[in-house]
Amino acid sequence: MLDMSLKKDLDIGKDSWRLFRIMSEFVDGFEALHDIGPAVTIFGSARTEPGSALYLQAVECGRLLAQNGFAVITGGGPGVMEAVNRGAFEAKGKSVGLNITLPVEQKPNPYQTHELTFRYFFVRKVMFVKYASGFIYFPGGYGTMDEVFESLTLIQTLKIDRMPVVCIGHDYWGGLRDWMRKAMLEKYRSIDDSDMDLFYITDDVAEAVQIIRKCNADECWLGRQPREISPAAAEYTAEGTHVGVDPHNPLSARQVVKPNSKK
Repeated sequence: MLDMSLKKDLDIGKDSWRLFRIMSEFVDGFEALHDIGPAVTIFGSARTEPGSALYLQAVECGRLLAQNGFAVITGGGPGVMEAVNRGAFEAKGKSVGLNITLPVEQKPNPYQTHELTFRYFFVRKVMFVKYASGFIYFPGGYGTMDEVFESLTLIQTLKIDRMPVVCIGHDYWGGLRDWMRKAMLEKYRSIDDSDMDLFYITDDVAEAVQIIRKCNADECWLGRQPREISPAAAEYTAEGTHVGVDPHNPLSARQVVKPNSKK
């Protein structure tokens, strides 16, 4: 039997070498997308059937975004992802698919002009956010819920600039919004009133695209402006987030600047 201390040393060695694979995924993503231009990241269920009303709505969303000069970024798979990529592809726009290797094989859709495959979810998530000028969420499962709350958390904590988060479908998202208001806001006070303004729900993809377009044209960020933040918080990192204030050195937050004033 392998000595446990030796096994631990071998595991540490493997972890160290694994860093190079992680770094390579970041490098591949940065190099492929650095000049993608203004882009919108769209999420939704992989199980949405081609030809369904939701699928056709997602195709229209991708088409309208491309026609308005935006690249689309999806997870590269079937369902809503395929539909959005298809709409952008058929409109001659930039259609990005950030695929992921899974134990149950993900089949990449054929409507991608820029295709990447990641092993690590966390690297892929950086790419979803770093190049986004807004987010659109169609009905989806756990993955969609994971992403919508990640984007809201990044905006709420001022880790990224305020940008539009638009959810498609009152029937799907309305109940979640009501629960957030009743449980998170009113009963447990675990969020602020202004946090309910961080996202918008519509049934109309044309309205969603118009919100994205307007917000990027004149910085008409939805709802109330977040509080002002320090220069340290406004400084950008390579992964597209703000550095923030050192928790051990709060005096670095003496001066404030608007969060959307990029250096």
